[in-house]
Amino acid sequence: MNPSRQHPLHAPSRRAIMAGAAASALAAASAHAADRPIVGHVQRLDPALDALVQADAPVEKLMDGYSWAEGPVWVGGPDGYLLSSDVRANIIYRWSEQDGGSQWLKPSGFSGGTDPGLVEPGTNGLCLGRGGIVCADSGSRGVSVIDLKTKKKTMLCTHFEGKRFNSPNDVVLGPDGSIYFTDPPYGLTGRTASPLREMDYMGVFRIAPDNTVTVIDRTLDPNGIGLSPDGRTLYVTNKDQWLAITLDAQGRPTDKRVFFTATPAMRGGDGMRVDSAGNLWCSSKIGICIFSPEGKHLGVIQADDTESNCDFAANGHLYITSRGRLLRVKVKSKKLLWPIWRHV
Repeated sequence: MNPSRQHPLHAPSRRAIMAGAAASALAAASAHAADRPIVGHVQRLDPALDALVQADAPVEKLMDGYSWAEGPVWVGGPDGYLLSSDVRANIIYRWSEQDGGSQWLKPSGFSGGTDPGLVEPGTNGLCLGRGGIVCADSGSRGVSVIDLKTKKKTMLCTHFEGKRFNSPNDVVLGPDGSIYFTDPPYGLTGRTASPLREMDYMGVFRIAPDNTVTVIDRTLDPNGIGLSPDGRTLYVTNKDQWLAITLDAQGRPTDKRVFFTATPAMRGGDGMRVDSAGNLWCSSKIGICIFSPEGKHLGVIQADDTESNCDFAANGHLYITSRGRLLRVKVKSKKLLWPIWRHV
């Protein structure tokens, strides 16, 4: 979640009430395909967009009731399902065409009882990998893997150089099984002023296949993260910019450049996805901005509220988390899948 996108914090006693109401709303809103409202459209800025998404494709609302929706990830083939985080309610929800929406896991993040000063106690960004779902586990203040069958969580890391992470926000898997993640303090009450902070920077990190953790950058205000199809360019949302960090064969940074600077209307970038052709699909205040690998702005998927993240599904749709809702739009682009993912 981006710091410019504030959302009311619910008291712990109210969370339980809202979570129950949200589950009912989610199931009800997704029950009937014929009743799904159209809440947005595609804006075409360049003819090259036509190869990625139809300019007249409608944006559908599938369900609502989240406190703040984040981290969508599609699991399985065309008949699979979507998991997404409600980072404030500490829940992962499941949605499928056949079953609609339901609560999949609670708590998804922090599970220690009394809230220790977290504004976002749940998981945030999610991706496939390591035999399950890799989580930017804001509430547990680390990166975790959740087994899809047993729902058992395994923490991969919680500290770096003896200090606890802030509140990991987004994750992406590399072709060798490495995991890259961002660690701003957005999940902590008070954010940069939180007394829970142990690091004096907001890092971008890499978890190697052997779970060794290294830092990629200590100078940014990072949020969303993505990786090019060749695994050699790491994209990071940094305030009002999207940056491209060049990686060597060992995943170490060798160069950093501005990929795209947001216009005033676009500011407030959050999560992103990179498709199999290397195009970037980045959330912003005006919607999901679509960029070519060269940084040309091709178009925008616009809805009537703030979009936080997105993911490509095997059923030909892009799923979008949008504040309290889950949306989708039919696209031509395909998900970037490393061979290491395919067993999930």
